[in-house]
Amino acid sequence: MSYQALYRKFRPSEFDEVKGQEAIVTTLRNQLRTARVGHAYLFCGTRGTGKTTIAKIMAKAVNCENPQDGNPCGECRMCKAIASGASMNVIEMDAASNNGVDDIRQIVEEVSYSPAEGKYRVYIIDEVHMLSTGAFNALLKTLEEPPSYVIFILATTEANKIPITILSRCQRYDFKRIDIDTIAARLGELMEQEGVQVEEKALRYIARKADGSMRDGLSLLDQCIAFHFGEVLTYDVVLDVLGVVDSEIFGKLFSACVKQDVAAALLTLHEVVMQGRDLQQFISDFIWYLRSLLLLKVSDGIEDVVEASSERLAIMKQEAEQVSDEALMRYIRIVSELQGKLRYETSKRVMIEIALIKICRPQTETKNDALIARIRDLEYKLESGQYQVAAPAGQVAAAPSQDAAEQEKKTKALVKAIPEDIKLIVQRWEEIKVRAQAPMKIYLQSVRLSAEDDKLIVVVPDGGAKDYFMDEDHPEERQARCDELKRMIEALIHKDVEITFKALQKDQPFERSIYPDVERIIRMEIEQGPDEDGDDPLD
Repeated sequence: MSYQALYRKFRPSEFDEVKGQEAIVTTLRNQLRTARVGHAYLFCGTRGTGKTTIAKIMAKAVNCENPQDGNPCGECRMCKAIASGASMNVIEMDAASNNGVDDIRQIVEEVSYSPAEGKYRVYIIDEVHMLSTGAFNALLKTLEEPPSYVIFILATTEANKIPITILSRCQRYDFKRIDIDTIAARLGELMEQEGVQVEEKALRYIARKADGSMRDGLSLLDQCIAFHFGEVLTYDVVLDVLGVVDSEIFGKLFSACVKQDVAAALLTLHEVVMQGRDLQQFISDFIWYLRSLLLLKVSDGIEDVVEASSERLAIMKQEAEQVSDEALMRYIRIVSELQGKLRYETSKRVMIEIALIKICRPQTETKNDALIARIRDLEYKLESGQYQVAAPAGQVAAAPSQDAAEQEKKTKALVKAIPEDIKLIVQRWEEIKVRAQAPMKIYLQSVRLSAEDDKLIVVVPDGGAKDYFMDEDHPEERQARCDELKRMIEALIHKDVEITFKALQKDQPFERSIYPDVERIIRMEIEQGPDEDGDDPLD
């Protein structure tokens, strides 16, 4: 006898063997047990979730001579005939290749004849959404009022393409994706029957790659067993057969992205390419890895949802703490956009390299999350003292004159007087401008910041910005705008701050105004850094 694929060999023959669709199985068994069988059913769901399998079980159950609690006995003449495909009571049709009006008219003519044996004639139409409009119209009347001995079971992966007139005449059952635990457990049971030794980690990985489809899981397992037939099926073997990448590579790539090390990221990709891995699958798995990091970062007790060993989970938690939520979501956005394009690209490696450069270089993007990432990076450099302004090449810094030295002393004294809250607002002002909505975002570009005691003074130039923030004719709208800016600032620094708006006189430059420019003062403080003796110049 020729070899039979696992998904065919272990196809369920009764409702008790169906896994992952308990609600649907219970409903159909109750209908069979109480003789309340409908005349038309629509089974919807993704591939490999059991639509055709349950349709065949139901066809046997309604014709079984000795049904047992809604299940077909599997031993009577009708059950054996249907199982072998020899029964004239069960007619299967693939609508993908038989989708014309003539194909449906043939069915309509046949339903007028009662079954020669058994109780019901069952028509199973797979991929029914592929029928033409004319074919649907030809089926409509018969589907609505078929003879008492006819049952229609329609199966589809795209229920949205089926006319509403057909949908309204059927009992609809939506088949859900089968979870990883259920698929892994079923694969383990079948491997015990086959006498094949498989690592649990390998089974769980195959179950995850099946993406909710039991049939895909069995097909992948069949492929992996054939590669190392007669040996223990290990996790590493599964990775080799399926052409996928171990999670350690993803951790290495992620660390390179966090450090903004383009060279390290590209070398990691080169390593993956040289191993002969499928690049589209590589990107799909990297998205899953980033998703796992995000879940670990934003939620506690989510470990059961993340498919990884306990040792790997501990490493992933540490990796997740290296980056902000916004940056992780930006990574996922870039890689997800890439995944959608790879299918149609011939130069997949080039596209992946461009995406990695985007991740490592936020300045190459103009989207809001990229701008925020750049601001975060700048803040980190400011706080860690990495930011310095170098003199232009070929220029030597001139010795400070007596007037400049006097001005520097005044500046240091003024910096000491600026409260820490005001300094924090100034340092994060660019982020506030990015978060603002239009038209406020536009007018914030021209305002300047100053300070007086513990107050933040927003200095508004004459023109549109002044009309927006200091509108005397509409005090309620003016107050609402000021309150909105206040809320944005407080949400960012998590402190209460008093804000006052002041206007510049017409044609008066800010540099010559009566308000000290705290942005320039604080920037000067950062640029100067500690004195030569190691003391802070402002202490």
